[in-house]
Amino acid sequence: MIHLYGIANCDRVKKARAWLDAQGKDYAFHDYKKEGADPEKIAGWIAAAGLDVLVNRKGTTFRALSDEDKAKAADAARAPALLAANPAVIKRPVVEHDGGILVGFKPDDWAAALG
Repeated sequence: MIHLYGIANCDRVKKARAWLDAQGKDYAFHDYKKEGADPEKIAGWIAAAGLDVLVNRKGTTFRALSDEDKAKAADAARAPALLAANPAVIKRPVVEHDGGILVGFKPDDWAAALG
């Protein structure tokens, strides 16, 4: 089963969902805005992909964080709680699939991982 995490009105998430639909892939969508983000799940993503991959440092939400919170985003132990409280700081989308996780939407990577 494919689980897609993101924010419904995010352009990258829309493109990812359209790609999955075009490929005929069944997936479950988890919208952070409606359903929140789970710190334990985020900790697992950090362990699998790394903070540098998961944290969206280019977005306006990250830039608006205090220096203290930005420091938390650079600490694997403290980042999950910060990202759960500020899910817009998570690079989107995140996909969990049988072979691991994908962060961000790159069609070639997705085709290789999801077939």
